[in-house]
Amino acid sequence: MVAISTTLWFWLAIAAPIAHQTYVMLVWRFELYQRTFTKRWGISKAFKYYTIGFSILFGSRLISIIFLAISSQHSLNIEPIYAYTAAAIITPLVFYLFYSVKKYFTMARAYGIDHFDPNYHEPYIKQGIFKYTDNGMYVFGLMILYLPGLLLFSKAALLIALFNHIYIWVHFYCTEKPDMLKIYGKTTS
Repeated sequence: MVAISTTLWFWLAIAAPIAHQTYVMLVWRFELYQRTFTKRWGISKAFKYYTIGFSILFGSRLISIIFLAISSQHSLNIEPIYAYTAAAIITPLVFYLFYSVKKYFTMARAYGIDHFDPNYHEPYIKQGIFKYTDNGMYVFGLMILYLPGLLLFSKAALLIALFNHIYIWVHFYCTEKPDMLKIYGKTTS
């Protein structure tokens, strides 16, 4: 069995969010402006195929960080109580976000159904975690990526989690916000 170096895990963990957000941007833009996929397969199948790719690529973000954290564990010189306290604060926020998405926002909307279904025009959600922020998924959702670094004391994994968290805002401002203007005629932020 060939061992993968920490350096390679680091670059895979950088590549994962770039691949994921590029995939989302391309699919959303082709669908929103050309109806490329729904013309071929219809809304239901096109959206299903897209969500499968989205889920695999999003999962690769967490998986690559987990393996990076394992590969570089104990590289962060911090008292365990601080790392575990941060993890204990993050975890309920992440669970509350997922609960709020499932109960109020819906998974279809989280994936971007509004890019596939031109008749989908739901009002902005102001319940659950969305009472406190319009961008709950971007503020709290990617906090899950910090947990491997905190729990395994990995400096590299925490750095990549921070990169993911910053990079998702690139997606928001360059892809999602302009798309919301096209779909809804306004944005929340």
